[in-house]
Amino acid sequence: MKILLVDDHSLFREGMCYVLQQLQEQVEIFEASNFPDALKQAELNSDLDLALVDLNMPGSEGAISIKFFHQRFPHIPVVVVSGEDGRDKMEKVMSYGAMGFVCKSATAPVMLSALNLVLAGGVYVPPQMLQQRHHVMLEAREPDCLDKRSLHTNEYGLTARQMQVLGHLAEGLSNKQIAKAVDLAEGTVKIHVAAVYQVLRVNSRMEAVRVAEQLGLLGAA
Repeated sequence: MKILLVDDHSLFREGMCYVLQQLQEQVEIFEASNFPDALKQAELNSDLDLALVDLNMPGSEGAISIKFFHQRFPHIPVVVVSGEDGRDKMEKVMSYGAMGFVCKSATAPVMLSALNLVLAGGVYVPPQMLQQRHHVMLEAREPDCLDKRSLHTNEYGLTARQMQVLGHLAEGLSNKQIAKAVDLAEGTVKIHVAAVYQVLRVNSRMEAVRVAEQLGLLGAA
């Protein structure tokens, strides 16, 4: 397994290297201390399995750099590891193509759990984005903002919007098709799908539909 670790603090990279060695497979780690070097490493190692990227470092313009990296290397899953924990920042990088967002304050087990989920093809949504009752709503002018239905969850912890998305998953619709059906950006749909996965504790669409059927959620959707 090959992982690119991008952060301008050498002490943090050293600590992360120790954590990454605890993944199940043998890990080869490539390091970069700035965004331009990260791009060079990704070009030289096209078979990377994962990229862990900080937001604030030399050569980076924050969330927009994640979008650029994803567009240039769409086959490399990106997980943002940042000291920032603002919900709006998390939603932005997720909509820009990141497969996960882990705060630097997270514990090693949380970090490993998140990375294993992404390596398995899933999306890791930080708890801050799932705490629907306490989140600050995005400004109404932003097309990707969550509506007031996001404030209320059912007995299983799913919002009305997530139930709607779950229903479309059962119909076999892609994220793009769901986005069109519910009038949301595709990146926002991806966030809702990931939230459904985490609430139902599954890693794929088929599992989500199967568990939802067992719980009787699809009829409710």
